[in-house]
Amino acid sequence: MSQKPNTQVPEPASKDRLRLWLRLLKASRLVEAELRENLRQEFGATLPRFDVMAALSRYDEGLKMSALSGVLRVSNGNVTGIVDRLTEEGHVVRVAVPGDRRASKVCLTDQGRAEFARQAAAHETWVDEMLSSFDQDEAGVLATRLDHLVTTLTEGED
Repeated sequence: MSQKPNTQVPEPASKDRLRLWLRLLKASRLVEAELRENLRQEFGATLPRFDVMAALSRYDEGLKMSALSGVLRVSNGNVTGIVDRLTEEGHVVRVAVPGDRRASKVCLTDQGRAEFARQAAAHETWVDEMLSSFDQDEAGVLATRLDHLVTTLTEGED
């Protein structure tokens, strides 16, 4: 009795890329959920509040609300409530923009910088622990590949 040769047609690369996307999405959601929970438990904070403080930490002169929304890629409405709460807590201040009565910049206060530094240190530790199965070289290669993907997807966006 003779055996038939395996005539299975290999799946197209699109199937592997779809599986890759689904795995990236699942991993991202799991990491994000863990970060949200850690921020809530350890600091009574939320990930969006952390993201606002992180964005502001990169701009000593502050950002207009529209620019902050652009950096975070969310609507002004989403940012306004977060900035209001951070202002109430003394982490940020609104500063008038000379020559534009309707606009204000949002800046971290010294208290806000100190609080963000505490949260950022913990955040880095949590991410390091979650991704510890990647050695430094693997992490670097994967980060480079993902940077390339982001560049490719955002070309011509502005």
